[in-house]
Amino acid sequence: MGRRAEGVASLDGHAAYVPYGLPGESIIADIAGERARIVAIEQASPERIPPFCKHFGSCGGCQLQHWQEAPYRQWKRGLVVQALRHRGIDAQTGDLIDAHGEGRRRVSLHVRRRGSTVTAGFMAARSHDLMDIDHCPILVPALARASAIARGLGEKLGDCDVALTATDGGIDAAVKAERKIGEQETAKLAALANTLDVARLAVNGEVIATRQMPRVTMGRASVVLPVNSFLQATAEGEQHLAGLVINSVGKSKYLADLFSGCGPFALRLAEIAKVAAFDNDGPAIAALAQAARSTPGLKPVEATARDLFREPLVATELKEYDTVVFDPPRAGAETQARQLAKSKVKTVVSVSCEPTSFTRDAEILIAGGFALKTVTPVDQFKWTSHVETVALFQRSPLR
Repeated sequence: MGRRAEGVASLDGHAAYVPYGLPGESIIADIAGERARIVAIEQASPERIPPFCKHFGSCGGCQLQHWQEAPYRQWKRGLVVQALRHRGIDAQTGDLIDAHGEGRRRVSLHVRRRGSTVTAGFMAARSHDLMDIDHCPILVPALARASAIARGLGEKLGDCDVALTATDGGIDAAVKAERKIGEQETAKLAALANTLDVARLAVNGEVIATRQMPRVTMGRASVVLPVNSFLQATAEGEQHLAGLVINSVGKSKYLADLFSGCGPFALRLAEIAKVAAFDNDGPAIAALAQAARSTPGLKPVEATARDLFREPLVATELKEYDTVVFDPPRAGAETQARQLAKSKVKTVVSVSCEPTSFTRDAEILIAGGFALKTVTPVDQFKWTSHVETVALFQRSPLR
């Protein structure tokens, strides 16, 4: 099984990548270049199981519902192990944590209107064709109406993308429409929000209606999500990641949380230590600051809007903190990692959603005098090739 969740076959000495193929299988396939499409399975793997979703194999979402749990878990943990090995990094890698929980609490649906017909769903696998999806079983129960909500919005707005988030206050709907919305449409869209029973409706970044504040609990705090703000895919995933972070920081007194978003780590860490949070998303930082002010019993929280890619915290700034937590986007944080390597910070906790960029940044920290103590893979994007890691780095006492 390749790292992109495709079976890898050998054909005349060259690799052929086979979506939905499993190790050990014998197949008949159509081949175009390095890609192969299964026509028939001559000898199925004993690890092959029936997928639980009727759209599996056509929908471009899940990739591995047809694989038994045990080999799937071993393979996904192996993605992290192999990425470390590729960089020559010897590290203790823990067991994979299943963080799917009740399911994904966020979904983005494409919507297309052709005359009176509205289609809402996901793109077909390896295609730009839109599949109509009536139900997605990997979503939390609160998003069971996701397709119906998206179609209702598409009937009024035409072609658009609809992002839905299940929050404590109800479903938050953020629409990216392909056309501008006239002022005369606002009242009708507000009425539609009521009909569709969404907590908040925003179109092209503008809030049209707020019936309930879309709040998410983070530790003791309750955060009002900004429109289009980042949120971990599953509630259980956020809890596991935060728990690993908290266990890693130990008895730290003053922490920096870099790429903090609206505070899934910072607000929990503030229950035990003073925290300085940084992120380039101004509304997310404002939401974090407001939640910290409104939550009794927290240690001081400083929230600063700052683009850490263009303006990373340099070594002289980092000397204030005994521990730094950083959770960058998929590309990682090479520039910030180089400053951490130059700093006197004793402990760094890395949270990453991409093994390749994680190991690159890890190599920089290790070259700067840190030792990689533990790595824990977390699976909140189940049945896909995406895996998260939480890693603890501690500076060698000789540096």
